[in-house]
Amino acid sequence: MASKTVAKDIITLRGSAAIVSEFFEESFVKVKKYGLPMLLTQDEGVKSFIANLTAQLSEWLEAGKLQRVVLVIMSKATNEVLERWNFSIETDNEVVEKGVSREKSDKEIMREIQAIMRQIASSITYLPCLDEACVFDVLAYTDKDVGVPFTWIESDPKLISNPQMVKLHSFDTKIHKVDTLVSYKNDEWDEQ
Repeated sequence: MASKTVAKDIITLRGSAAIVSEFFEESFVKVKKYGLPMLLTQDEGVKSFIANLTAQLSEWLEAGKLQRVVLVIMSKATNEVLERWNFSIETDNEVVEKGVSREKSDKEIMREIQAIMRQIASSITYLPCLDEACVFDVLAYTDKDVGVPFTWIESDPKLISNPQMVKLHSFDTKIHKVDTLVSYKNDEWDEQ
């Protein structure tokens, strides 16, 4: 008599933190990730920055101490904030405090991440063209009691005055939920 086993899609705090921190790893050489073509950076300095960033984000995610990550794109010449990508993170505190697991299939999580990636890729249809040299910065909003590595510094929130905002899809690992919102500089043309 054959026995059947049911494979459950169990997700742990560490697994969820790995998924969420990997989500922030995106950059610029053509690879396939999340079932979609992506561009990943070849710049060693950027790769090192992103590796250190995602390692720190993963540590804060596993501790349940990270509420938000913000990617800010600024004019290199003026430091004016042109785009602000806000990723709000909700953590299931029961998982952090009691070490329990949750169930959700990798396939379902992947579909949700693909939906966000498609929206980000299609944002070129409504975001203003950035026709100047730009720099980026990453802001992390954590609990006040979190130890911050010496390589991180306090920053203002780098807000955009009178922004246009577009809410994008979210994804949820059942432990971490990530909501996405992009704000961008309101073009004067829109007001006339």
